[in-house]
Amino acid sequence: MIEFSQVTKRYPGGHEALTGVSLIIEKGELVFLTGHSGAGKSTLLKLIASIERPTSGVLSVSGQNINRLSHRAVPYLRRNIGLIFQDHKLLFDRNVIENVVLPLDIAGLDRRESLKRARAVIDKVGLLNREKAHPVSLSGGEQQRVCIARALVNRPALLLADEPTGNLDAGYAADIMAMFRDFYLVGTTLLIATHDDRAIAALGGRIVHLDHGKVEEVQA
Repeated sequence: MIEFSQVTKRYPGGHEALTGVSLIIEKGELVFLTGHSGAGKSTLLKLIASIERPTSGVLSVSGQNINRLSHRAVPYLRRNIGLIFQDHKLLFDRNVIENVVLPLDIAGLDRRESLKRARAVIDKVGLLNREKAHPVSLSGGEQQRVCIARALVNRPALLLADEPTGNLDAGYAADIMAMFRDFYLVGTTLLIATHDDRAIAALGGRIVHLDHGKVEEVQA
């Protein structure tokens, strides 16, 4: 499903976030990305989502060459990807349910069905009583849960999560990991960047370790 072939990502000024990465992630696989802060975990996820492009090498996602993907084709690629990033990227002029339902609106799903699915996933992350609240009134952990709900609402084939439990207490973190497990069991491909050893122990899966932009260890 995802294949990196000698992928390097270099930013202006010469900093290499990733260097010569070769990695294959199979459809339906669960993979944890580990490594120090600045190891390249977030960059690797952004490349898969075509938020950024490789400087060199070849990256293929679902049979599409990300290097050659047109800007018009990017939204279609992302329709099958759930994205959970540390900065949330919520729309602050919309309330919780409007943020969560957005991917379904973009996909053209019936509005009534969209709202039903949005409320169901908001309930699962424990925020049903806040569905009319705007993000500015939410705590960091609550904003994270809204981001997770939005990523899961369209039942994506691929879920990319960057420190998804970083702002959550232990109870909610366990609940979110249980949701991830459910998606994995029905065939969703999960790629999770985390420092949370409890999450890794709870879900199992393969561990890919990054060190200063290089894949140093791949552990089954």
